Amino acid sequence: MYKVTSYPHGTFSWADCNSTNQVESTKFLKTLMGWEHEDMPMGDGEVYTMLKQDGETVAASSPMPKEMLDNSVPSHWQNYITVTDVDALVDKVTELGGTVVAPPFDVFDSGRMMAIQDPTGATVNLWQTGTHIGAGLVNTVGAMMWNELTTPDVQKATDFYGGLLGWQFQKDDNQDYWYILNNGRMNGGISPMVAEMGDLPPMWTVYYNVADIEASKAKVKELGGHIHMEGTAEGIGSFALIADSTGATFYIMQPEMVEAWEESESTASN
Repeated sequence: MYKVTSYPHGTFSWADCNSTNQVESTKFLKTLMGWEHEDMPMGDGEVYTMLKQDGETVAASSPMPKEMLDNSVPSHWQNYITVTDVDALVDKVTELGGTVVAPPFDVFDSGRMMAIQDPTGATVNLWQTGTHIGAGLVNTVGAMMWNELTTPDVQKATDFYGGLLGWQFQKDDNQDYWYILNNGRMNGGISPMVAEMGDLPPMWTVYYNVADIEASKAKVKELGGHIHMEGTAEGIGSFALIADSTGATFYIMQPEMVEAWEESESTASN
C-alpha cells in the first residue's frame, strides 16, 4: 500500500538532511525514527547516508559542503520534486521569476538535479530520476508523508509552481491553507507566514509519520533536540515541528488517516 516504484512528474519524492555534523544528525534520526542506515561513498572520505525503513530508503543525511560551512549556513532539510526533464525547466524557472541556485548536474548515476529558489525566497530541488527514484516508501510510519511551503506571498508562490510544474491549488474552507494537487493527487500544502514566525525565512518543510507523537516528542528532548511548535489538527492528526541536535528542522506527525500510494500504468512507466 505504501511502496513506490516510480514518481510522476511534479511529485515530491525525497528529502535529506544537510548537516553541519552529519554523524550527530544521523544518530539523532536513527534513534528517533528507528531507521537503519547505509553509507554511500561520495569521495574525499565523505558519505551520503541512506536512512531506511523496512529495507526501503526513506531519507538521508549528508555533510554540509565547505562553502556553506564557511558562510555559517545552519543544518537544514532539502525537499526534492521529481520532474521528467530538469534541463528543460531551466529557462522556465527564470521566466516565472525564480532563480536557478545550482544549474543541472549529475549525481553519479543516481539522477540529475537542479536547485532553485522561488520568487518568495524558498528553495527546493528538482530531481530527474536515474537509478535512485527517491523514497521507496511513503505515508506509512517511518516514511515521508507531506511537504509544506511557508511563504510570505501565497499568490506569487502558486503562480510560480503552477506555471513551472502544472500544480493546481485548493484552499481549505476553514483556514488560510492551500492544498497542492498534482494530477489530481494531494501533493503537499502552502501556508502563509504570520508575525509570530519572526525572522523565519520562507521554506519547504518535510513531514515524517510517527506511530506515537507523545513518545516521539519525549525522545526528541532526550536526544538533545528541540520542539519549536506542536498541535493537533481536527481530522488530520497531531504534529510537532522539531529540530535535531544540530538545528535541522522538520515535522513529525501521528496522522488520523493515511493515504495509500497507488500507481497507474503511466506512473509506473515514467
